[in-house]
Amino acid sequence: MIPVTKTFIPPLNEYSKILERAFDNNWLTNRGELVCELESELAKFLALDEARILCTNNGTTPIQIALKLLGQNGEVITTPFSYVATTSSIVWENCKPVFVDIHPDYLTIDESKIEEAITEKTTCILATHVFGNPCNISEIERIAKKHDLKVIFDAAHCFGVEYKGKSIFEYGDLSTCSFHATKLFHTGEGGAIFCKDKELFNRVYYSHNFGHDGPLKFHGLGINGKMSELSAAMGLCVLPYIKEILSNRERIVGYYQKHLSKKVLDLLAIRKETKWNFSYFPVVFKSEDQLIKTETLLNELDIYPRRYFYPSLTELPYVNQGICDISTSISHRVMCLPLYSGLLNEDLVQIVKILNEI
Repeated sequence: MIPVTKTFIPPLNEYSKILERAFDNNWLTNRGELVCELESELAKFLALDEARILCTNNGTTPIQIALKLLGQNGEVITTPFSYVATTSSIVWENCKPVFVDIHPDYLTIDESKIEEAITEKTTCILATHVFGNPCNISEIERIAKKHDLKVIFDAAHCFGVEYKGKSIFEYGDLSTCSFHATKLFHTGEGGAIFCKDKELFNRVYYSHNFGHDGPLKFHGLGINGKMSELSAAMGLCVLPYIKEILSNRERIVGYYQKHLSKKVLDLLAIRKETKWNFSYFPVVFKSEDQLIKTETLLNELDIYPRRYFYPSLTELPYVNQGICDISTSISHRVMCLPLYSGLLNEDLVQIVKILNEI
């Protein structure tokens, strides 16, 4: 079987060796030495300048914390083209999602349509860097500053991405990432939140640990968002392989870009000044019928692409936002092709042949 992605599994003996430290310490959670070490190593690898990193139990918790601190039960301008967690977190935190349509080439929120969606109830902008492709960050931050809004970037797909010469996590008031097992860097299950402002970072910190200020005092409201030592050990095992992982993915993406017919498919346009991470390879068909026909043929050969992101989040049953035409159209026509370390050349040839023949 050829899945859309496959988890990178480091050698078991390497994982066991790191895990022994947690066992020797008899410390499996509550910010043990492995979590602290992982944060330090990630900050080095990502070359974080101003932003601080806090590892969490998954990639959704950081979004929820960000909205709890910055959303203030108001309206949150966001994209309809993202994973469901982006919108569900807004609703979960008693805020109201206000959808703005997407750019047809970059697939990120269309910054030119944001200002017309702002009202007196708007508190922040939550924008997704889709498939690791940055939003128009400068324009979003300009609009936010003009209207005194906060900016949260859902950068779940963005590990290793750089924009204008620095880590994508350096941007926004808060930026989040997922370390889920399907991501190119993972901790099995996990995530992180990034913040430049010291005071805000302190609020994030106690918010992810029940509000604790030491064992017997509390700053305020908080939840349990801590990463375990077991997850941190996996991250410390995967990180040394990350350059190899990126190189393998770049090879696969290069093959797709070179050999797929542009007459049949539209490919993602990567924003200028971006060092991309080859996290996903979406293709947009001319029609949904073509997509379904192609998917059926691939499935018959035990090849399983996936329809990221379908449906458009405007169609969720717990929101009532009408239609964003571009997002709705693309969500019915976009599909991500298999992309992971270890994908064989003969598999790539077969996948491309089927797509081009459609």
